[in-house]
Amino acid sequence: MPTTVSDYFVERLYEWGVRRIYGYPGDGINGVFGALNRANGKIRFIQARHEEMAAFMASADAKFSGGLGVCLATSGPGAAHLITGLYDARLDHMPVLAIVGQQARTCLGGHYQQELDLVSLFKDVSGAFVQQASAPAQVRHLVDRGIRTAYGERKVATIILPNDLQDVEYTEPQRAHGTLHSGIGYSRPKIVPYQQDLELAAEALNAGRKVAILVGAGALGATEEVIQVAEKLGAGVAKALLGKAVLPDDLPWVTGSIGLLGTEPSYKLMTQCDTLLMIGSGFPYSEFLPEEGQARGVQIDIKADMLSLRYPMEVSLQGDAAETLRLLLPLLTEKTDRSWRRDVEAWRGDWETTLESRAMVAADPINPQRVVFELSPRLPDRAVVTCDSGSCANWYARDLKIRRDMLCSLSGGLASMGAAVPYAIAAKFAHPDRPVVALVGDGAMQMNNMAELITVAKYWQEWDNSQWICAVFNNEDLNQVTWEQRVMQGDPKFEASQNIPSVPYHRFAESIGLKGIYVDREDAVAAAWEEALAADRPVVIEFKTDPDVPPLPPHIKLEQAQAYAKALLQGDPNQRGIIKQSAKQVLSRFLPGNSE
Repeated sequence: MPTTVSDYFVERLYEWGVRRIYGYPGDGINGVFGALNRANGKIRFIQARHEEMAAFMASADAKFSGGLGVCLATSGPGAAHLITGLYDARLDHMPVLAIVGQQARTCLGGHYQQELDLVSLFKDVSGAFVQQASAPAQVRHLVDRGIRTAYGERKVATIILPNDLQDVEYTEPQRAHGTLHSGIGYSRPKIVPYQQDLELAAEALNAGRKVAILVGAGALGATEEVIQVAEKLGAGVAKALLGKAVLPDDLPWVTGSIGLLGTEPSYKLMTQCDTLLMIGSGFPYSEFLPEEGQARGVQIDIKADMLSLRYPMEVSLQGDAAETLRLLLPLLTEKTDRSWRRDVEAWRGDWETTLESRAMVAADPINPQRVVFELSPRLPDRAVVTCDSGSCANWYARDLKIRRDMLCSLSGGLASMGAAVPYAIAAKFAHPDRPVVALVGDGAMQMNNMAELITVAKYWQEWDNSQWICAVFNNEDLNQVTWEQRVMQGDPKFEASQNIPSVPYHRFAESIGLKGIYVDREDAVAAAWEEALAADRPVVIEFKTDPDVPPLPPHIKLEQAQAYAKALLQGDPNQRGIIKQSAKQVLSRFLPGNSE
């Protein structure tokens, strides 16, 4: 039986090591689906509820597996739906291959149904490689070069397959002018700086008396090296959100997250240091880094275009984080004066007391900080935690303590709503033996995450470990934006845009065969987590949380206080509650028993 282009395409993906594809079917890609069916399970197809979610899953799979994420969609609207999830991969530097169908070659240019200019549509998100196949012999090198580009440049690659081409008999490229004969395989190179640049970096770091380190996703494979460098330099280490899993939080000199969602010790670390070492981080908010001229700067990043971008670095080292740090370590001098380290550890200790005090402040009905605060010590070993964008990300950033061998992530550069549940689903397919917890706001649940619970219901019984929990913060408010309106714009809450209906998320879970838990009392939060972790199936825990608890920044600027006061003067509809909760949060450490 002759091999079709689609059969060859699927086999070539398999030879490249592809074992999972996330997507949704449609007639524009039917040929490839037929080939996947004929391949008898060599590549697993995972059916999402929506193509955008499939692209988020592919991005998360690349993050959690360390391999290539792959998603598949039909032509027209199916292809267009992938874009948001693919931007998540692009902005977080994840290798992802998108495969999309297209209308027949003979009708292109004829305003045909579902005919979109897909090359142009994908050109920005997939600028490293986006190609539309036009002949069978072309498919071989499109697969090979597309995947190699995705791996090598850590970017999105897109292959567009017209539907009439998919069922054509495959023919190898002839040995003739105008043909290509590509091959399979990619090995990541060892990229390290020259010795003279390492010595310049060591000189700057050795001269520093107050060294601060900032780690991001690029340091995820360099945990031991970062620890050794930090110990030698007596440094404190802050973590960008995508670098949350780089270091365990039980190290007393790890100050936690940085930025608006960050911690007070991280803010102090950056404002008082005299030397900054950035490792694998593209943290975007320069106002949370040292003032220009305050600190000497050294940066390590695998991508040249990310060097000396957020802070003017004295020494920029292009290289793999772990490999570069190994070469740098012998050049560093052990610091004997540990006064800076003691300061950092004292800040961190005070902050832990503050966090607990804030989490235990009574709210109406539940303080959202307490939800994550109570989860943190109960997380099983090797757990994977995902988080959505919104106010829940504040509590994820500050109150969730990561231990060794845990994984965690969220939509970083794109900061898109709707990523937590597809991320958590992909985490289970990448690591079916690990417990997985997703932290999600009610806005994101209503936007698209509820539908993906159906995906969980479809597949969970195949997972080696059934621990999969979605925690929903139900506050009937698009809370992060509400607080941004108050604190950044000086505007009171705009109820028409911010209020959302209350939905019984736990009952929806029960209706599709999952376990549902509803919690509306603070003294029941801990027990609810324990019940969920002991369940024999995936769980949706719905926490009825107070929208008036403020996500306080690590440092309140005068203009933020003025904007907040302006919003109150204009008559915020939640005025009484937010004044009460703001005061309680600020004064939490001084309130006896943190009670009403």
